[in-house]
Amino acid sequence: MTESFRRSGEYENPQGPQGDAYQGAYPQQQHASSPSPVNPEWPPPPAHQPVTVEPAAAGGGQGGYGGGTAVLPTVGADGEHPEHSAHGKKGRTRGPMALLAAVAIVAAAVGGGTAYAFQELTGKNEVVSSSTTTSVVPSSKKGDVASIAAAVSPSVVEVKATLSNGTSTGSGVVITSDGEIITNNHVISGAQSIKVTTSDDKSYTAQVVGTDSSKDLALLKLQGASGLQKATLGNSDGVQVGDTVVAIGSPEGLTGTVTSGIVSALNRDVTVSTDEGQQEQQQGGGSGQWPFSFGGRQFNGDTGSSTTTYKAIQTDASLNPGNSGGALIDASGDIVGINSAMYSASSASSSSSDAGSVGLGFAIPINTVKSDLAKLRAGSTS
Repeated sequence: MTESFRRSGEYENPQGPQGDAYQGAYPQQQHASSPSPVNPEWPPPPAHQPVTVEPAAAGGGQGGYGGGTAVLPTVGADGEHPEHSAHGKKGRTRGPMALLAAVAIVAAAVGGGTAYAFQELTGKNEVVSSSTTTSVVPSSKKGDVASIAAAVSPSVVEVKATLSNGTSTGSGVVITSDGEIITNNHVISGAQSIKVTTSDDKSYTAQVVGTDSSKDLALLKLQGASGLQKATLGNSDGVQVGDTVVAIGSPEGLTGTVTSGIVSALNRDVTVSTDEGQQEQQQGGGSGQWPFSFGGRQFNGDTGSSTTTYKAIQTDASLNPGNSGGALIDASGDIVGINSAMYSASSASSSSSDAGSVGLGFAIPINTVKSDLAKLRAGSTS
């Protein structure tokens, strides 16, 4: 809102030719002609003594009016206008421009303070989460597979576990810059040692921080890692059937493999084994096929007697052995799932119709992962 001020009786011609309030803020020179009648609609003067903006006198003098350029009075260190301090006749008042400036300054201070506080609270090594918008992929490139792959691939690693009877190869997702890695429990269960290779071919030794077999999740920590590119964990509750997704992992040891597809279904009840011996048997047998059951049917072998069931995102993005623990990514570049189970055709089959992925893959929703992080970081080994 814009306001104008005038002193009662100070000017002979308070109303300009156009009858607007601009005349009250900037008094005009006196004219020889007789003053025009006072407009009866002119509002009554304010009860307090307002501050007027006086035009600068030509040549810097104070006795006359100059060329119409307004000069704001100088404000002293104590907030008093000099003429107020000298004569003690006028109390301090604040015009609309001063109020607007004050509001702008406060808004800027609050905005900057909020951003600073957020950075201080999250910390450089904390998990980056997003429930609304993200800058992982520019909005103009949203849904572009090449852009998503370029942005997220550095945050996906290969995980290789040495077991007592063989090796297990899977994938993982970097969630902190100092080397916290989320992967599947079945990838590292029973491991005697674990090596992690990043997208730039650097190799690290990893230690198991915590596991949760009921959700098929494990948290690893790389030794001596720093400056890693952490992924942005999205909001799996916002995923819808038909959404474009991208999968990144190391199928059959082919690090950084990128595939794409859509979300085929949500809330699928996927049952996997929690028995360590069963996991080692399957992983060490050379097939690389992780057994699971869905809809009463067994896939990729027998899951054994000890199992757990979780709600999963189903996708037709091509997943193969070695994709376990890798990233399922939405169109904005946020991680929405950790790939965990996939149907693989029997390696003994010679039929070409059984070769490769058949578009039946499952991922643990990322919100399940986020809710489990505190437990994993505390060293749980359930």
